[in-house]
Amino acid sequence: MTTPNHQNASPVSFPSRTRQEKERPGIWALALPTILGNLLFSVVALIQTKFVGALGGDAVAAVGIGQRVFFTVQAVLMGVSAGTTALVARAWGAKDYEEAGRVTLASLVLASVPGLVLMAVGMVFPKAIASVFGLNAAATGMAGDTVYWQTAFIIGLTVNFILSTALRAAGDAWTPLIVNILTAVINVPLLYLFIFGYRRIPAMGPAGSALAMNLGLTLGGAILLVQWLRQRLVVQFVKDRWTQTSRYRRLYSLGYPAFFEQALFQIGFSVFLMLIGRYYGTSAFAAYNVGVNMLNIAMVMGFGFSIAGSTLVGQYLGAKDPVGARRIGWRTCALAVVSMSFLALIIVIFAEPFARFFLGRDDLTVRYTMQFTYILAAMLPILGVDVAISGALRGAGDTRFPVLSTFSGLIGVRCGLTLIFAHLGLPVVWVYGTLIGDFIVRGILLVWRYRSGKWIKVLER
Repeated sequence: MTTPNHQNASPVSFPSRTRQEKERPGIWALALPTILGNLLFSVVALIQTKFVGALGGDAVAAVGIGQRVFFTVQAVLMGVSAGTTALVARAWGAKDYEEAGRVTLASLVLASVPGLVLMAVGMVFPKAIASVFGLNAAATGMAGDTVYWQTAFIIGLTVNFILSTALRAAGDAWTPLIVNILTAVINVPLLYLFIFGYRRIPAMGPAGSALAMNLGLTLGGAILLVQWLRQRLVVQFVKDRWTQTSRYRRLYSLGYPAFFEQALFQIGFSVFLMLIGRYYGTSAFAAYNVGVNMLNIAMVMGFGFSIAGSTLVGQYLGAKDPVGARRIGWRTCALAVVSMSFLALIIVIFAEPFARFFLGRDDLTVRYTMQFTYILAAMLPILGVDVAISGALRGAGDTRFPVLSTFSGLIGVRCGLTLIFAHLGLPVVWVYGTLIGDFIVRGILLVWRYRSGKWIKVLER
């Protein structure tokens, strides 16, 4: 074992009850920079939506399809990164810093293989992918171009995602935040240039927004990669023994359930969007995609606590402290629920100004967006339970049970009820309301699993 390259900054402290809690970063020391970084990304996404919104509902719908492709790629990366988080955090808790570096390199190699496949498919068949969403011809044409540029920079996104995950699992959430700030500073002017054009730069519309966003993410990945290779990150670049098959098997065994969960989520979500597009039209589809930007802002808060819980649970278990691991999961969940409830109140207060800001005088789409906003606010506290507890389970290496909860909630409840409501001809607000049932079912299942304590010994089997 070796020592890390540099010591982390002094963590934010919480009242500690065990020796291990004194040695770990606090929840806010991990959650706050993660929240800020992802919030910054969401703000840039809102700016993207605002710029594209000036081009009309078809353009907004096209960007929505591009975002679906982005999240599909992200699903693959989250599958691999679930193993990265669990194994790096365990190694860090056990003070085996070289193993943390080996896991990071192996994760990069493993994630690059499906990344290359997805890049090839997206660049060769962009129009075919866009056509499955059932939008009108104009929106589908713009979406095809958006899909092309969305998939052209997958490898840069892969490097960015995996290295950021490894750093957070080691307790350093500030370096990814700095990279996110640099990325955002670059993204905003690029969005304007490529969407609207300037002098010799042609106006690309929705496709330009995808190009701009992914150029920024790729630059962020390049910065992290160079710093890692130069041994300037807390997680080391370790060249020896990283090819051991046992390490890849562990990454695979932890990663494939998480990938399947994310793939299931993206498939179910895409089916949900296709049902909205086919049964309720482009206005309802566009309204949902505008509303999803608000959901993304809420998710970054929950995701910050999820990362904190995942990292700390893994580190406590690596240090042989299951009592601390159990406690930190519940504390993270409580903070997530309180934070999401506060955000829900803000969303309700500003529902109409938010919708008008993005959609102007498109009254029908504004009305749909406000309906979705109120439902979103009611759902947020439940979502806090979901993201926090599922994160804690993944940090322990229990990546299989969240698959069951996702299938039960998203496929069984959300998509199932959407089919029924659409068949009955009910208003689209009923379809939006299926989100509440979805997350109630997920939350109940996840809390039951966490209370059982079976997740504590998953990696010891």
